[in-house]
Amino acid sequence: ALWAVLAAFGSATQDVAIDAYRVEAEAKHRQGAMAATYVTGYRVAILAANCPEWIVCFWAALSLGAIATGLNGWWVRDEIMYGLGDSEPKLLIGDRKRLDRIEGEKLPCPTIEIESAFPELWQRYPEAELPALEIAEDDAATILYTSGTTGRPKGAVSTHGNIVAMTQVQMFHGIRALMWNSDKAAHGAGLASTMLCNTPLFHVSGLFAAGVTMLAGGVKTVWTRGRFDPVKVLELIQAEKVTNWGPMGTMLHRTLNHPDLDRYDLSTIQNLGTGGAPLSPGLQARMREAFPNARDYISVGYGLTESTALASTIFGEDLEKHPDSVGRPLPTVAGEIRDGRGRALPEGEEGEICMRSPLVMKEYWRRPEETAEIIGPGRWLRTGDIGRLDDGRLYIATRNRDMILRSAENIYPVEIEQCLEAHPAVDEAAVIGVDHEELGQEVKAVVVLAEGAGATAEELGAWTAERLAYYKVPAHWDLRKERLPRNATGKVLKKLLEEGGQSAFIDD
Repeated sequence: ALWAVLAAFGSATQDVAIDAYRVEAEAKHRQGAMAATYVTGYRVAILAANCPEWIVCFWAALSLGAIATGLNGWWVRDEIMYGLGDSEPKLLIGDRKRLDRIEGEKLPCPTIEIESAFPELWQRYPEAELPALEIAEDDAATILYTSGTTGRPKGAVSTHGNIVAMTQVQMFHGIRALMWNSDKAAHGAGLASTMLCNTPLFHVSGLFAAGVTMLAGGVKTVWTRGRFDPVKVLELIQAEKVTNWGPMGTMLHRTLNHPDLDRYDLSTIQNLGTGGAPLSPGLQARMREAFPNARDYISVGYGLTESTALASTIFGEDLEKHPDSVGRPLPTVAGEIRDGRGRALPEGEEGEICMRSPLVMKEYWRRPEETAEIIGPGRWLRTGDIGRLDDGRLYIATRNRDMILRSAENIYPVEIEQCLEAHPAVDEAAVIGVDHEELGQEVKAVVVLAEGAGATAEELGAWTAERLAYYKVPAHWDLRKERLPRNATGKVLKKLLEEGGQSAFIDD
C-alpha cells in the first residue's frame, strides 16, 4: 500500500504517468530510490477526514523524506486555497467531499481523490520494499496549520526529531502512570490495549499523540468518521472493549451528559486523557463516576501545535489534589514564567509561559520574522499563554489575550474581523469570546455598520460562513452605529466590550 503512494508521489513530482512505474519486481526498489531523490523536501498535502488513507499517506511521505502537510478538513474554499498557496505542495491527496469545495479552482499540483484512485493504488506494487533513504533528525517532517495573530493560519514545521522526542516522552509518561498506580492495575488484566481516536489527523493530538504514538506502542486504534456522535462513541467503547480514550473539547461533556450513558458497559476504559480546553473539577468528578476503572488514570495535559502537542501533564491522585493544574513540565521540557521583558519570574507570579525542549517546532513555514518572534535565544518558545508555577506545577491563567478557545479550537479574532470588515455594510468590527458551558467559549462579533447600511446578523453570518470554517462563524452578534471604544493609540478596548463599559479614549 505504501509503495503505491510512493509511486504516485514520484509520478507527480517528475511529471510522468503513474504507469511508468509498472516495472518488473526486481526493479521496484531502484525506482523507489529514484522517486525519493525527486520528492525529498517536497510537500504532500492531505485534505481529508480521518481515514486509513490519511495515515498511509502520512507515513509514505515521511518514508521518502517528503513533508506531510495536513490541511484543516474544516476549512472552506478560501482557506483551502490559502493553505495550498502557502505550502506549495507537489501533490494533493483529498477526499471527494473536501475536493468538491475547491472544484473549478486552478490547483498548483496534481490531485489524487481517495475514493476513486485508492482502490486501484492499493494493489499496484504488493511486493515492493520501501526505498533506502537517510533522513536527518532536523529534517522537516510535517506542516500543521495553526491560527496566528496575523489573521491567517501559520504552518508549524515539526522535524523527525520532534516527532521521535514526542513519542519517547509519551512512552515515558505511560510507563510512569502504570508504575504510579501499579497496585491498582488489576482491573485491566487480560484486556488488549485499544485506543479510541476522535481527534482529526490534521491536529497534533490526532496525528502525533494517537496516530504515531499508538502505532509505536503496538496499540490497536479505533477511529471514528464524520461528525462527533456520543452514541457512536459509547457503542464503540462497548463493542471494541476500548481501554484508552483521549476526548478533546466538548466531546467529553457531550458524552457524559448523554441520557443513554448508563445503558452502555464502560468498564473496559482504563485511561482517560484530555486537554485543549478547561476541565472543571465538577467534570473531573463526573468522569470518575462514569468511568470508575479509570479514576486513577485520568490525566490532563497542556501543549500546543508549536510544541508537537506536549508540554506538561498531571494525572491520578495528583490531579485530584490539584484539579486546576495542568501538571509539571514533562521530561526534556524546561518551563519558565517570564514578564514582558523576557525575565524569569518567581513561583506564584503570573506571566507568559515559555518552554525549551526538543519538542519545540523548527519554525513557521516560510515566516522567518514570525519564527524569530516566538522562538528566542536558546530556542525558548514563547507560548503566548499566561500562567504561573506553584510548587513546580503549571496553572493556566488565560490564553493569549485575544484568543478564543472554542471546544479545543484556537480562534484568533483578527481573522474574523478582517473577514467582516470586507463586507460593504461593515465599517469596523471586533470579535470577542463569551463563556459557554459546553464549548468553553463561543464567538461574538461587535459590528459597527456603515452609515446608511442595513445588514442583518443573518446576512453577516452567511458572509462569514462562505469564507471561514464553521467554528469561526459568530454565534452572537451586536450590531451598532456607535464607534468601538479605543485607547489613545487607536487600539480597540475589548475588555470594555466584554464588560459593556465606555472608554474615555474614543476618537471622535
